[in-house]
Amino acid sequence: MIVVTEDRPIPTYNTVVARDGRFDRRAFLQAALAAAAAAGLGCGRNGTPWRFFTVEEARTLAAISEQIIPADHDHGAAWAGVVNYIDRQLCGAHSRFQDVYQQGIAAIDANCRSRYSATFADLDSERQIDFLHRLESNQVDGDFAKQVSPAEFFGLVVDHTMQGFYGDPRHGGNRDGISWKMLGLPYPPIRGRQKFDLTKL
Repeated sequence: MIVVTEDRPIPTYNTVVARDGRFDRRAFLQAALAAAAAAGLGCGRNGTPWRFFTVEEARTLAAISEQIIPADHDHGAAWAGVVNYIDRQLCGAHSRFQDVYQQGIAAIDANCRSRYSATFADLDSERQIDFLHRLESNQVDGDFAKQVSPAEFFGLVVDHTMQGFYGDPRHGGNRDGISWKMLGLPYPPIRGRQKFDLTKL
């Protein structure tokens, strides 16, 4: 799918992932910048679309979230903007997890470099899944984040990925209400008080 703004296409998940399942670094940044511009969001630090993450941290997290909710005939977590949701929440309601995310993502990439000679996002899908199984069962080599175990960090990312994918788009994820449409829920939902036909009471 290609999203078009004026006469210029915005790269989406289908165009930022290579055939072997790895994220293309340049295309990922272009897609993130374009999505931020289309949403009218200001850029964060160092001219990136992220408020908290570095480009490489966001790229790693996008690859992890895409394994948690992968694309099939519907879009997956990366396209739905799960990283944008987590990034925004880490500068707000979930700010207490900032150190956990920085340390956890750094530990994941360091471990993958040691084991596979590549960052997590540069691994093929099979190795990514294998590594996440190791993470979930606390079988990661070396030191991890100071505050949480590998399994606890993975659980946190799973929880936040689910929130970003299934939550209200106004919080930064669930782009275009993709998960609601997938589940057959009304989009946009009706907010506020339910309206009744008083003539029938």
